[in-house]
Amino acid sequence: MCSNSRSDEQKCLFCNYERARHICENQYAYAIFDNFPVNRGHVLVIPKRHFESFFEASEEEITAIYSLIKEVKERVDWDYRPLGYNIGINIGKTAGQTIAHVHIHIIPRYEGDVDNPRGGIRNLKKALIEYNG
Repeated sequence: MCSNSRSDEQKCLFCNYERARHICENQYAYAIFDNFPVNRGHVLVIPKRHFESFFEASEEEITAIYSLIKEVKERVDWDYRPLGYNIGINIGKTAGQTIAHVHIHIIPRYEGDVDNPRGGIRNLKKALIEYNG
């Protein structure tokens, strides 16, 4: 599936993911339900080409990823009825990336799933300056 060296392919979880578990795909990317979901309906969108950082994606890959994000949203909306979403990418170990193959988290949000959702992903860590938005 991935187009890097054979060694990278053999080691990469996402390069060797069972195609039968894909919930949708296109020429450049595929989507799966996260094995360790944050919320019901948590999906990963994963490029088929092996690369570590989102900043390495081609325009075609970005377009394909966006297309799958929209397709996943429609499916999750239908199946789970979330009231919102967080979409995120961890780039680099310092940012929490644990698999060296870029992947995009689509996390449905539900009323009451956290005590105070204000600020969304800004609650990742203590802010340098308090958010008043």
